[in-house]
Amino acid sequence: MTIHSSHPFADPPSARDAVRAFRGRLASAVTLWTAMGERRPAGLTVSSLMVANGTPARVLALIDPLSDLADALASSGRAAITVLDQGQERLAEVFGGNAPAPGGAFRQAAFSDTEWGPVPTGAVTWAGVRLESAAEVGWSQLVTCVVEHVVTGEGGAPLVHHRGRYPRLG
Repeated sequence: MTIHSSHPFADPPSARDAVRAFRGRLASAVTLWTAMGERRPAGLTVSSLMVANGTPARVLALIDPLSDLADALASSGRAAITVLDQGQERLAEVFGGNAPAPGGAFRQAAFSDTEWGPVPTGAVTWAGVRLESAAEVGWSQLVTCVVEHVVTGEGGAPLVHHRGRYPRLG
């Protein structure tokens, strides 16, 4: 057995995508987007997003156009966006498709149903949104959503993604 000081499957530096490396150096909060599909819920971790304040406020995000979430969001027109907390790294990895999920991703934690989609039970901060538009941007789908409901509780520290890891704030 060999212990590696770096990721054993990482591309060598000469083959790495410079834009992906640039994006990886932008620390981002990790959010979990969920929506009810035609037959079952779908979810995806999303770090490429921004909130535009206004009346109404909007959330703009880049999601994988081939994901189950993209289909569920298009079908239902609504989603729940949960800001994951430190300690929810495994949930982020499961919904990001980077960790096994025996029985499915939604069996890895308790969820509460909302009219926008399932939300992890006890979530401190989340929003319910309605899809306004979607457009192809590069290899992603830019979705613009209208904010319809917001919960901002106290406590917890947001889960942050930076250079493929989850560093602690402060």
